[in-house]
Amino acid sequence: MSNETKQPMNRRLKLFIPVVFFIMMAGFLLFGLTRDPNIVPSALVDKPLPEFSLPSLYPEAGEFSRADVVGDILIVNIWGSWCLPCHIEHPFLLEMSEQDPSLTFVGISYDDSMAEDRLFLEERGNPFDYNVVDLGGSLRIDLGVTGAPETFLVDANGMILYRHIGAIDSTIWKNTFEPLLAQIR
Repeated sequence: MSNETKQPMNRRLKLFIPVVFFIMMAGFLLFGLTRDPNIVPSALVDKPLPEFSLPSLYPEAGEFSRADVVGDILIVNIWGSWCLPCHIEHPFLLEMSEQDPSLTFVGISYDDSMAEDRLFLEERGNPFDYNVVDLGGSLRIDLGVTGAPETFLVDANGMILYRHIGAIDSTIWKNTFEPLLAQIR
């Protein structure tokens, strides 16, 4: 092949590369748009709830540990009084805690604003059987929490069955939590 025939071929190849790159990026975008951002794989699903010993939101209650809560079916909710989605899901959590006394609700306060969190629960109701403050974030790190709210379903043996990122509502509860609860009851 002469140098003259190579040159137009190289030009066509250079024009083709951006087209291929654009098609690949469009494919990645379309794939990402079909994914539910609330469904994030958790390395802890089918693993035990991590060990912890943390102070209660109410100092007179002392500390709570994993041993205090395991033995019941748990709804573990990471929340904060500053968190808008937590405000949105709070009435539903309150309703579910009153509606199903067989579940034990564990609230893990995301931050160290204990007075604000207590005031939030006093004004809006307290759905939690246990209120834990995760000062320093060690339990959140062990759970792989990315933000608030996040909710974990834990069976009576202390095994994490499901992780939900974002606020819970009646649709999510009915479509996701109820089938899982039916399996473990």
